[in-house]
Amino acid sequence: MSLRVTIAEDSALLREGLVRLLADEGHEVVAAVGDARALLGAVEKDRPDVVVADVRMPPTHSDEGIVAALEIRRRWPAVGVLVLSQYVERRHAAQLIGDEGAKVGYLLKDRVAQVGEFLDALERVGAGGAAFDPEVVRQLLARGTRADPLARLTPRERDVLDAMAEGLTNAGAAERLRMSVSAVEKHVASIFGKLGIAEAAGYSRRVLAILRYLGS
Repeated sequence: MSLRVTIAEDSALLREGLVRLLADEGHEVVAAVGDARALLGAVEKDRPDVVVADVRMPPTHSDEGIVAALEIRRRWPAVGVLVLSQYVERRHAAQLIGDEGAKVGYLLKDRVAQVGEFLDALERVGAGGAAFDPEVVRQLLARGTRADPLARLTPRERDVLDAMAEGLTNAGAAERLRMSVSAVEKHVASIFGKLGIAEAAGYSRRVLAILRYLGS
């Protein structure tokens, strides 16, 4: 699967490393920039399949990257967004998944060193899926359970929801958890029931479950 990718990373060393890595893997790097303003300009000029962007970029190194990523999702929803962050920022992860839950990913920068995992996440986002770093998912789960609907889930159901939030399909979750696909499907149905997510036209129950998971 060959993708057209725009990179936004203020570290010249990491930026050039990503350019070379993606080119070696057969992807086309449309643009490689060092700040959020240049990112928006590059996407407006030539829209890629996926944007890979650092959360923190100049001038303040606070949230310029994630703000630009959210703007890209608003203005050009067909463009996938894979953001990289040094730390887990729950609010930004919840904002990024938005109402669609597709073509989006959130990885810790350490994950980029795991080349296979990074490329897999990139391709998942490019194919219309989601890819969340396991550590991001773990920290989102590590919270109190008082008045939390997720507290009703069994440990195995939490494992399945964890995998769903990382962007895995039922088959992928089954492989990860060493379960049958039918067992995963039963857990997913139970999760929907316990979270009170009924079937509704125009809405994905899977996305709603992930949103509940991120926001509760």
